[in-house]
Amino acid sequence: MSKALIILAHSGYQDIEYAGTREGLENAGNEIVIGAVDTGTCTGSLGGNEEATVALRDVKVTDYSHIAYIGGPGAVLLATDPDALKIANEAYRKEIPLGAICIAPTILAKAQVLEGKRATVWNGDGAQQEVLETYGAEFTGEAVTIDGKIVTGNGPDAAIEFGKMLAAL
Repeated sequence: MSKALIILAHSGYQDIEYAGTREGLENAGNEIVIGAVDTGTCTGSLGGNEEATVALRDVKVTDYSHIAYIGGPGAVLLATDPDALKIANEAYRKEIPLGAICIAPTILAKAQVLEGKRATVWNGDGAQQEVLETYGAEFTGEAVTIDGKIVTGNGPDAAIEFGKMLAAL
């Protein structure tokens, strides 16, 4: 069985996005590992709790078949976390399927893996689209966008499709 890494914010990950992503990856036969800045309990913005069993600084990217970043208000902090950026960059270079949903595509942008790629993002105030475009991505505005081995989704309503599309890569 292959393992998929789902990266959550310690506080404020988006519960619905997590559930849809997890479902898609599990249905494709992946064992799920939860990663966060540190190990321990992560709290969702809608009240869910998940246990992170691996700290981002300890992630060995090649241990995973897929890597996904979940959005929500807490994901903003991951866009400046050096370990979160390093994981995205290394996964991209090693051609490991990589996904990000909601505001999390800004993490991929800041890891400089979206340059010249088509991508979507939650774009409530326009700032997230601007981040993607600043880092060279073509914003699509779609619910889910696939470009090569990168899947991006725009929020909770796209979570199940996002999870399926990521698992299919």
